[in-house]
Amino acid sequence: MIVVVASISITRKEIAVIKEVEVDPDGSLTRRWGTRADDVRVKRTMAALKANGITVLRASGAAAAKRMVLDLIPDASLVHQGASQTLDVLGITYEIETSGRYAALRPRIWSMDRETEAQEIRRLGAAPDVMLGSVHAVTETGSLLAASMSGSQLGPYASGAGRVIFVVGTQKIVPDLDEGLLRINEYAYRLEDARAQAAYGVRSAVNKVLVINREITPGRITVVLVDEVLGF
Repeated sequence: MIVVVASISITRKEIAVIKEVEVDPDGSLTRRWGTRADDVRVKRTMAALKANGITVLRASGAAAAKRMVLDLIPDASLVHQGASQTLDVLGITYEIETSGRYAALRPRIWSMDRETEAQEIRRLGAAPDVMLGSVHAVTETGSLLAASMSGSQLGPYASGAGRVIFVVGTQKIVPDLDEGLLRINEYAYRLEDARAQAAYGVRSAVNKVLVINREITPGRITVVLVDEVLGF
């Protein structure tokens, strides 16, 4: 559920306002899908992800998560990312695009002409060395679910990128795929739609959903689970 227009970051305080006023006035959705998972559920999820070929790291908070992610990316790598409140809030987007350590693809793509350079834009975004992002649900059985309006980030997530790093707040842990899809449609979409209207004046949509049940290439996908409520 990504609106690819420009990078407009919403602060944690503004996210809280969106949750309370726009989509969840009685707090029931936040209690179900926006509350940090307990230690037992986190450990169960980590074990399931590892069994499905996905590397898992756990960060105690935002600062630790940022260090972990940046340490995983080799200098000079071609790095791309989907629009992500999680990456923006953690300062990872800023570091990737301004530090000079990496070959950040997103600013380059945004500078290109959508009509005359559309084919090159697709090629650049399809197969970066490293793809960063988040997901909208992680199941306790070891699956990852990512929803998108355009689908532009889903190809690299699935197979195009050499390496994928997902940064995920533990509030996104759900029991199974059915609950993950409910979380997307009844919670994450509502938050993203409210954010998109506030930031861009347009509506979002759940047009495409990627489910990753297993990764067959060792070390290709890493999930950094953060013991904080991050993103949608």
